[in-house]
Amino acid sequence: MRTGPRSGLARNFMALAADKSLKANFFAFSDQDDVWLPHKLAEAVGWMASVPSNVPALYLSRTELIDDAGALIGRSQLFRRPPSFRNALAQSIGGANTMVFNSAVKRLFETVGHKEFSFHDWNTYQIVTAVGGTVRYDPHPSIRYRQHGANVLGSNRGLRSRLARLRMVWDGKFADWNEINIDLLRTLGHMMPSENLQILDRFAEARRSPLGPRLWNIYRAGVCRQTVQGNFDLYLAAILGRI
Repeated sequence: MRTGPRSGLARNFMALAADKSLKANFFAFSDQDDVWLPHKLAEAVGWMASVPSNVPALYLSRTELIDDAGALIGRSQLFRRPPSFRNALAQSIGGANTMVFNSAVKRLFETVGHKEFSFHDWNTYQIVTAVGGTVRYDPHPSIRYRQHGANVLGSNRGLRSRLARLRMVWDGKFADWNEINIDLLRTLGHMMPSENLQILDRFAEARRSPLGPRLWNIYRAGVCRQTVQGNFDLYLAAILGRI
């Protein structure tokens, strides 16, 4: 039995992921309330077997949404843009409960394990893409994600979820998370391609700039979300000075 740091969900997961005593070729985050579909591990590991073991590789997917009784009520949003660091700076595209990663990703966690995290799924996507790793987004769900009344953000669908996210932007939480994320990614600066360092620098500069340069630096960095609506919300946050 393990006792985590008791500092929140993300910190607990990442403390375990950064444990150097844990050795394996592949790893997966797991939440006891979710149902893995039979093909999940085979699909993820089969793909990662084609990736050189020294290259950080991350598998993630859509989810099937179920109610408390286990009945199917929908699917998470389908994203069509390829995974990228530019996208990872602005959003997470797969829940941690869908993620499977190789030992190269595990070693990255060991490098940054002492840092603060915002969300372990979002930060995992950021870390892997930041250093030039490879990400496979599976458009076919690999898990069933149970929806409770309190986890509207988990579904990432519908007006209620969007309004909740916009409220977090207005309250400054999105800006706080970006501060944490940038500080975390700086730890990997020596491992990042120059292009990604430039993207990160421009995004960080945008957050400190007046309105005009702020929008220009976000545009130059190419930071983007997966949908038109998502990009509208991103630039709205920038206009309001909440990035």
